[in-house]
Amino acid sequence: MTTTIEQLLQFPEGKTLEFKRDLSSPRPLLKTLVAFANTAGGRLIIGVTDDRQVIGVEDPLAEEERLCNMIADAISPRLVPNIELFTVQDKTLLLVEVFLSGLRPHYLKAAGPENGVFVRLGSSNRQADSQLVAELQRLVEGISYDEMPMPDLSQDDLDLVAAGKFFADKRSLNEQELITLKLLVPYQNRLVPSRGAILLFGKNRLFHFPDAWVQCGRFLGTEKIDIFDHIDIDVPLPGAVDEVMLFLKKHAYRGADLSGIRRKDVWSIPLSILREVIINALVHADYSQRGAPVRVVFLDDRIEVENPGILLPGLTVEDMKQGVSKIRNTVIARVFRELDLIEQWGTGVRRIFQQAREQGLPEPQIVEVGMRVKVIIPLKEVIVIEQRGQSGVESGVESGVESKMAARVLQLLKDQPLSKAEIARALGKKKPTRYLNDLMKKLLTTGHVEYTIPEKPKSRLQKYRLVRRKMDE
Repeated sequence: MTTTIEQLLQFPEGKTLEFKRDLSSPRPLLKTLVAFANTAGGRLIIGVTDDRQVIGVEDPLAEEERLCNMIADAISPRLVPNIELFTVQDKTLLLVEVFLSGLRPHYLKAAGPENGVFVRLGSSNRQADSQLVAELQRLVEGISYDEMPMPDLSQDDLDLVAAGKFFADKRSLNEQELITLKLLVPYQNRLVPSRGAILLFGKNRLFHFPDAWVQCGRFLGTEKIDIFDHIDIDVPLPGAVDEVMLFLKKHAYRGADLSGIRRKDVWSIPLSILREVIINALVHADYSQRGAPVRVVFLDDRIEVENPGILLPGLTVEDMKQGVSKIRNTVIARVFRELDLIEQWGTGVRRIFQQAREQGLPEPQIVEVGMRVKVIIPLKEVIVIEQRGQSGVESGVESGVESKMAARVLQLLKDQPLSKAEIARALGKKKPTRYLNDLMKKLLTTGHVEYTIPEKPKSRLQKYRLVRRKMDE
């Protein structure tokens, strides 16, 4: 053990460390050992209070034997941790060291494999749902979720026109290239799309993977309470990177550095760092999870990017800072690499921290919240929406009018009145999105558009038309 017991006692509880007073409550202790074995290994020290006061263990040899019996009786598959006795401050402690197990997922026998699997998130243990249990099993077998076939689909379910645009200056996407990229995989003597292929370029991506989109929001202040602007991005994953960056730029200041020969744009947010974080979130999201998309939150003092899925087993935040990388989605990662969205394997997170130091920014944070990983990028200066002038995004609806979608909506309405459903279809959407609903409300509020049936706002025949007076001003 490279870290001494005295040093461990100075550390706070976390992903790989926990303290227990004694063996009087065995279930929480056993849950911790199961979680360590399923997640990244860890050390459990018995004979220490929550505030790290050393009280020791009475009759340590008997307690060691009791602990071994509890583990053997309560945990399956069989778990054999390393148990040692240490003397600190003339008191004996039990140190139980668990390594990441190749037999995972382990579970508590009393709860069964459906309800007894636990993983470690920060300093707490969380019960794994069926999707996470399946993910743990796949990872042990070396199977990537996005490599798995979708046998009910065919090559016709891929939007190869959209894919071809991304690869236009890289390669021609013939059948052999699709096989090489594992966008097509063999299944019962035929080729079918992989899950990664549908996630990347599926014609009906959101039908098969309802959470494979990005939710962006700009909030007022430093709390996620009052939202100022938001957008739902459901384009193919490689295209989502630029769409998210456009949203962030929309709410950032842009100045100029004229000290050199050429003008250089200077942004109030660290664009290169944020781009790396967004790519990392899209590549490493656990798309087998259900319930929430990738989220990008812009607050006055920070930007948060979070994706579904815990850190891969065996990986800690400290490992990531050192450049250790494990790929969850090999198909998506390969495509991103081919499109030069990823420069070099395993360098992304390390480069984020390096660039933050070079730019004089506070150190980014990586935390596990629930079943998600969140990266927090502090801003060098607070950006308050209400204080912005004409050069930036105005308060009110002007930000929406200046946006690309608002401009397209106003252009569509120049020719004829349209219903919200008709506007959505003209924008390439099957139905109105939340962002479009909010945008139309803003355009109504500022008088850029008006109802064709103002006396019946909720009429099924309701349409929108331009307010000509407003457009001529």
